[in-house]
Amino acid sequence: MLHKKSSSFCSSAVENYLIDKMNEIKIFSPATVANVACGFDVLGFCLDSVGDEMVIRKIEQKGIFISHIEGFDLPYKAALNVAGVSALAMYEAIDVDFGFEIEIYKNIKPGSGIGSSAASAVGSVFGMNELIGRPFNKTQLTEFAIKGEALASKCEHADNLAPALFGGFTLVKSVAPLKILNIPSPEDLYATIIHPQIEIKTSESRAILPSNIPLSQAIEQWANLGSLVHGLHTNDYELISDSLNDVVIEPYRSQLIPEFNAVKEAALTAGALGVGISGSGPSIFSLSKGQSTADNIKVAMQNVYSKTDIDFDIHVSKINTEGVKILK
Repeated sequence: MLHKKSSSFCSSAVENYLIDKMNEIKIFSPATVANVACGFDVLGFCLDSVGDEMVIRKIEQKGIFISHIEGFDLPYKAALNVAGVSALAMYEAIDVDFGFEIEIYKNIKPGSGIGSSAASAVGSVFGMNELIGRPFNKTQLTEFAIKGEALASKCEHADNLAPALFGGFTLVKSVAPLKILNIPSPEDLYATIIHPQIEIKTSESRAILPSNIPLSQAIEQWANLGSLVHGLHTNDYELISDSLNDVVIEPYRSQLIPEFNAVKEAALTAGALGVGISGSGPSIFSLSKGQSTADNIKVAMQNVYSKTDIDFDIHVSKINTEGVKILK
């Protein structure tokens, strides 16, 4: 027993020493699917196959500076960049005599509906937290990141941020105070996401939503969300399929997405458990049991969009249970 305690102490001491000496870190900040049909603004899950890469380093000059951006034309001024705004929020909460420089390698297209702004917001604060010895937990990091997300969507919500930080499926119980719940999911659950190369801004897609809905629709939506969470907990694929139904948001936002109904029908015919709008769109997600079914759905989605003049990307991904991570 004494030997084990000694080894544990030495391991901790070495880790703390390495953190103190670390001046630069490279991270993978994943794409996410939010809303998940019936979970508007509260439910999300994390993807494994697509995400941004970021480099965060300590510098002598105090402040937050974005030094390099690849992939898309985004602001370099920290106060105008999602990653910069979340980093500034965290920087105000720490007392250090140095600053941080951020490089962004953007692989998630802004406005794609798979958490582009969330990946930026999460990546900067996660990297900074690692470089200063992890003083903040994941919920606290989400609170900083939510300030950056608000720059993009014009409101504070965490349904993309939470799965990017925590991994897997997450439920945002409340925003004030922030409370995030991890939800288990079946081992063999896969997502297929098609991203039409058009842009739908989150702020614009929120503007078309009704401010009031009939009580009957609200009750149906609550029942679907509760059933979906139970299905995820119990590995009940049939219940998951029966619950992936959005009667509140999809009827409005689907009008902004070309061929949405055709893609949904094709995916369901190919074996999807359910189909819905990823975030605010234009991406469309499906969930399925097993990779072979997910691959079949990919072909079905491709067949629909191949008949249009709209460029598109398709991702097949296992549910990412780790979330944002360090790249060695």
